[in-house]
Amino acid sequence: MRFGLFDHMDRGHLSPGAQYRERLELIEACERAGFYAYHLAEHHSTPLGLASSPSVFLAAVAARTTRLRLGPLVYTLSIHHPLRLLEEICMLDQLSGGRLDLGVGRGISPIELGFFGVGEDAQQRYEEAYQILLHGLTSPRLNFQGKHYRFDDVPIEVAPVQRPHPPLWYALSRPDTCAFAASQGMNIVGSGTAAQFRTISDRYREEWAQGPRAAMPLPLMGVTRHVLVAPTDAEAMRTASGPYARWLASMKHLWQARGVPFPLNLPDTLPQAVAAGLCLVGAPETVRAMMAEQIATAGITYLLCRLAFGDMSLEASLQSVALLERDVLPTLCDTVP
Repeated sequence: MRFGLFDHMDRGHLSPGAQYRERLELIEACERAGFYAYHLAEHHSTPLGLASSPSVFLAAVAARTTRLRLGPLVYTLSIHHPLRLLEEICMLDQLSGGRLDLGVGRGISPIELGFFGVGEDAQQRYEEAYQILLHGLTSPRLNFQGKHYRFDDVPIEVAPVQRPHPPLWYALSRPDTCAFAASQGMNIVGSGTAAQFRTISDRYREEWAQGPRAAMPLPLMGVTRHVLVAPTDAEAMRTASGPYARWLASMKHLWQARGVPFPLNLPDTLPQAVAAGLCLVGAPETVRAMMAEQIATAGITYLLCRLAFGDMSLEASLQSVALLERDVLPTLCDTVP
């Protein structure tokens, strides 16, 4: 069982520069505490994502850490030029000494894709870009002929450290996408309830066992959760309530501004989110029990903790890290789902 960090880099109360600096301090603390990896989302023109260029921030993370793995979750392939992104991926893997984890996806928000002139062709662009990345990461020359992109014997001057390529990550919400993810050897991540993800983790194990990689170790399967640990349950709930509300407002902001129905069914309040198991908030013993239940019910091998969200103070997040390191994670790391 491993534990990582997931970050929207949603807008808090600080200037962007100050927020970036505080987040780097938190990431350094998480590395010292033994967390496995830092995963950063990509969003555009919304307070949900102040790190709209994940590569830029991840380069800073690479410079401030030595062991922690890092990567996008996910690069929105449909709006990136694949050759430029390929070069950034190779640079990041070299800068980090082979610590890059490569998350890929089409993009969840049609509003954000539309800002880049991408519409109904998003899926085709994503599929072509994905194939181009795989070719370019494993070959010194890039050749590809598709509907949207064409490359003829383009030299790849910087290759990744990790061979054949950095580990792949994929965010999914339905069991029927497990076959594709398993065929690609991808680590998978979801964000629904533990019971919902169990249908995915069970299906993924089935697809893996029936596929050509069955003899290889199973990739990580995880869920993202807001996490806040404090000395008491009451203090934790008080501390996390406002930041959860601000994060939720950022999640919905662009959809509401454009008059588009928000596609996710998220709890309106922190108590509701805790009751649903989407937020793990409380004293160390409370959060430890919540995490154990999530591992058992969801069948996960990875828990991605969102330790900074909304206008959560750095002090509160650092306290969570310290309490997790001392009182929570040591008893869960050997848990088998």
